[in-house]
Amino acid sequence: MNNKLVAYIGILGVSLIAIAAIVGPLLIDDYSVVSQYISESFAADTEYGWYLQYFGYVPSGILITIFCFSAPKYFPSSKLILAGFFGLALFYGLGTLLVGFFPCDAGCPTNVLDSSLSQLIHNAMGSLTYIFLPISIIAIGLGLKKFEGYSKLSQIAMATAIISGIFIFILFSNPESDYRGILQRVIETSFITFMVSSALRIGEASE
Repeated sequence: MNNKLVAYIGILGVSLIAIAAIVGPLLIDDYSVVSQYISESFAADTEYGWYLQYFGYVPSGILITIFCFSAPKYFPSSKLILAGFFGLALFYGLGTLLVGFFPCDAGCPTNVLDSSLSQLIHNAMGSLTYIFLPISIIAIGLGLKKFEGYSKLSQIAMATAIISGIFIFILFSNPESDYRGILQRVIETSFITFMVSSALRIGEASE
């Protein structure tokens, strides 16, 4: 694939997540973006959840996986960069795909005893994603820092990783917070910002 196509795939992948996260709450009466998880907009009991799953999150996961496995080719050779993008492919790409296939139960409960198998898979994948994504992005940022011409993207990587890491810590500290919806949206915005920045940088690259 050429660099332009890879860039488009990356931007489309995260755009589908963003669109689904915006449209989903609009389809549910009394949904609160402040106090409800994004996953609650496509939970098992929601009327339009299936559409959000299979036209939003599942294709998004596929596209992000393709982008992240392809991206290292367009950056300097570095074990940190390679490991970081592979981490993103596994935990953001395949993680989004699995979360799409396995929606949470009504209300997205965090209590294991109250959860279905789909909910358990959903929660486990979501937790792993939030643990390893900031680490993966930091690895990319540190790898890029060593090369001339990549300082801006390196700074974006470090900033988005730190911001997402702080908000993930706050969210994990109290998953039932009345502000969990806002916390999660800040985290996702950080991830999307890095992904779009990476895709745009690849779009400018020479083959």
